[in-house]
Amino acid sequence: MTLAIDPLPKIWDPDARIGDMMKGKRGLVVGIANEHSIAYGCAAKLRAFGADLAVTWLNEKAEQFVRPLAEALQAELMMPLDVQVEGQLEAVFARIREVWGRLDFVIHSIAYCPKEDLHGRVIDCSLAGFLQAMEVSCWSFLRMAHLAEPLMTEGGALVTMSYYGADKVVNNYNVMGPVKAALEAAVRYAAAELGPRKIRVYAVSPGPLKTRAASGIAHFDELIAMAQARAPAGRLVDIAEVGRVVAFLVSPAASGMTGDTIYVDGGLHHVA
Repeated sequence: MTLAIDPLPKIWDPDARIGDMMKGKRGLVVGIANEHSIAYGCAAKLRAFGADLAVTWLNEKAEQFVRPLAEALQAELMMPLDVQVEGQLEAVFARIREVWGRLDFVIHSIAYCPKEDLHGRVIDCSLAGFLQAMEVSCWSFLRMAHLAEPLMTEGGALVTMSYYGADKVVNNYNVMGPVKAALEAAVRYAAAELGPRKIRVYAVSPGPLKTRAASGIAHFDELIAMAQARAPAGRLVDIAEVGRVVAFLVSPAASGMTGDTIYVDGGLHHVA
């Protein structure tokens, strides 16, 4: 006697690729400064997988470097964005609403701390420096989530960039450690609040990369050497590897994940 067994529901198409799932998706990428930026690695991979992009630059000085990259990526929207300039962030999302009417993902890859506070001890950080670091590096992500929510009518994904120093004490990372720790906590709370809207939230934590922003950290070359020596992979990751992970996270392939900090650091975070 043969028992009739109902077939399992088809929950995954083995022929599907991330690119197939990303075609037609529309997203905002914030934080490109040049071709070495983590944000550029993300934007390049997302575009390669078929996503349509909105790209921002910090100011007129940055535009000369970012606009050619945005044009090469065939970005449909290109705009200035300094999150410390009142009204600029709202203007970006208003433009997205006007042109696209919806949004599928946001990549937040910006951070800042005044050098005098970044290079000093955490307990010596000025109030103004701490508040500025928190505003640019953490609060701006929450504000983007607030503005993106009504545009993500069919769900979506929000991704920000963190660092190993949020969880462990890293020499010379200083006040950015507490700031990134706050950012990772913000990701968890935002994930809980936006989950009912089918909006997923992640922090991606690359190892140290030779970007313009990272060069402001004191003794950065020592940090690079430490990572290369201690990481199980025996090397640094590159912006393309970070971009591939981000593309996976914003695609429907990661629909069962939210609130996580995803490490892309060659295993460095596992080493005591």
